[in-house]
Amino acid sequence: MSIKDFSQLNDMHIDVLREIGNIGAGNAATSLANMLNRQIDMRTPVVRIMDIQDVDKAMGGPETPVVAILVELFGDIHGIMMFVAGQKFTKTMLGSLLGCEDADCMHLTEMQSSALSEIGNIMIGSYVSAISSLANLKINMSVPGVTADMVGSLLTVPAAEMGADADKIIFVEDDFENEQDVITANMMLIPSLDSLSTLMNGLGIAL
Repeated sequence: MSIKDFSQLNDMHIDVLREIGNIGAGNAATSLANMLNRQIDMRTPVVRIMDIQDVDKAMGGPETPVVAILVELFGDIHGIMMFVAGQKFTKTMLGSLLGCEDADCMHLTEMQSSALSEIGNIMIGSYVSAISSLANLKINMSVPGVTADMVGSLLTVPAAEMGADADKIIFVEDDFENEQDVITANMMLIPSLDSLSTLMNGLGIAL
């Protein structure tokens, strides 16, 4: 059975998406710790199905500056994943990796943009790996693209890429802790509706 819209997802489906979010975030925390050579712990991520027009409120408002790393998914699953980092995450990561304490996510150098692209690629890969393993699906990722913009402008990208399938997204809020601070980043998954059906079938909970 093919899903017509996200309203067909019940509590069981949402719980499974949360579990994927938990595993993906755990993998991401491990990858971050290895990259920074320090301990990174993860709080339980918040996973929500959201109307795309409400995402800007969840991220501080439409004029909040962010950096987004976007990949297209293809193979058994088609859609878009975006890793979105605000100013605090950007400054903390680039400070640790490159030693630049005054990084501004709206004015990145080529080296800073490249470093964030690699971070986003690793973070997205952590989630894609979790989905692939749990659902026994083959999922490929495009080369990541990096965009620095206001949240409101950024959210026009999924609508342009996905059309009618982009009215809702799977929104994951991740809090990562080290010995000094807590930094938050967000993951957004916008699968095609056919792919959402494929994913649920792979997980053994057909729609």
